[in-house]
Amino acid sequence: MTIDLNADLGEGVGNDAQLMPFLSSCNIACGVHAGGTDTIADTIGLAILHNVKIGAHPSFPDRNNFGRKEMELPQQELVATIIDQVELVKNTAENLGTQLHHVKPHGALYNMAAHRADIAFAIVSAMHEFKSTALYVPFGSVIAALAKREGITICYEAFADRNYNDDLTLVSRKNENAMLHDPTVIAAHAIRMIRERKVKTINGNFVPIEAETICIHGDNPYAVEIAQQLHSKFGEVAITIG
Repeated sequence: MTIDLNADLGEGVGNDAQLMPFLSSCNIACGVHAGGTDTIADTIGLAILHNVKIGAHPSFPDRNNFGRKEMELPQQELVATIIDQVELVKNTAENLGTQLHHVKPHGALYNMAAHRADIAFAIVSAMHEFKSTALYVPFGSVIAALAKREGITICYEAFADRNYNDDLTLVSRKNENAMLHDPTVIAAHAIRMIRERKVKTINGNFVPIEAETICIHGDNPYAVEIAQQLHSKFGEVAITIG
């Protein structure tokens, strides 16, 4: 059994070099919620060094809130900023001799697209400019269904270090139990999603889920320890990261 392990990088947290050896793909901030041209190039360089697949991590244009506050933008403006952000990472990657592998929306943009058709449509519209690029999406979401209908290659993503509601939405970061921090608990959480195709929700229920890629948040203060633990525990149950 093989699973992709990804992390959100290039966000100025300072642990990219420590995380990269454990990953098989990464999502690079596009300079709108965090990062910039230099950090994009630096992160791509690290990815090349460690043979890690490169993704763009577009966001609402809101550095003050790290892209985690919901915004309402005109449809054309939202499509345009997503295209601009992805093109920046894509062009930088190509200038450095590699390719863009995927796109993963960030923060509020990602969460809103999971249940709002207008936000999902904006992202999928932007993806038509990047035909050979995969889109990381949550299982059972509005954006997953729309992208499939529009012929966009999708990859179902689940979160190792986040708690879930019964409807497979992520527990709001406004709640103190939104994040998981114990690497041992996180490893068990991820393994259940991969092997049993179920997630234990915040209410203690077990809900079906599909996961082709597992995310660690790079800004989790225990991100490196989580990555190390996932490598160790995945190996014990014959899950290969790749």
